[in-house]
Amino acid sequence: MEQEGFEIKLPQFEGPFDLLLFFIERDELEIHDIPIARITDDFLNYIHQMVSLNIELASEFIFVAATLMRIKAKMLLPRHESEDGENEIDSKEELIRKLIEYKKFKELCDEIRPLEEERLKQERRGNIQYDLEQAERVATPGEELSEVSLYKLMMVYSRLMRNYQNRSEEVTHTVTQYPYTIEKQKKAIDDLLRINKMMDFKAIAKESENKVHFVYNFLAVLEMLQQELIDIQIGLGYNNFWISARGN
Repeated sequence: MEQEGFEIKLPQFEGPFDLLLFFIERDELEIHDIPIARITDDFLNYIHQMVSLNIELASEFIFVAATLMRIKAKMLLPRHESEDGENEIDSKEELIRKLIEYKKFKELCDEIRPLEEERLKQERRGNIQYDLEQAERVATPGEELSEVSLYKLMMVYSRLMRNYQNRSEEVTHTVTQYPYTIEKQKKAIDDLLRINKMMDFKAIAKESENKVHFVYNFLAVLEMLQQELIDIQIGLGYNNFWISARGN
């Protein structure tokens, strides 16, 4: 009988000092006077769980675990100066100093992370690839600016200031009401076909007052074609066709 599998999830830590800070904050310990024996046991228990789940340990975790075990073992022995002049107190103070420095950098990263998120929301300039390619072609650094004149700098500065002011000013939009409808244009095309019998595509463009008028004329032709009011004949050339009124 097949048994259902289960999943065990462990907290993810960026490094051994991150794990140590987790234990310190969890138990509300004083970072300047951490109980080495207690925090060493917690650290080793976490590593044993990772090993039992066949999770590969990073070398830095193994190094810190060995350091903690060394400090713990030396604190259990009578205190005396070692051959190299280092004792367990020096090792503990060094570990605490590294923890404090790590905590400072971690808090600083938490402060600047929102700035990183805001920066990721911004779009890069569209021609950045072209600028990079031009810069790579220059052998001497700074030579890409040799052709920049004072006039070009003034033009760029003026454009940047104009864009900045437009971004801070309230944007107003003007809506233009056009007097065109598809029904009106269908009647206009029908009147032209009564006179000319046949009309080509270029004539529709000539009879249009502007681009919007042309769009309405074109939509009117499509609707008349769908309603079987006109016939269409493909001509020679690009975008060339003839329309004629369909006989009753």
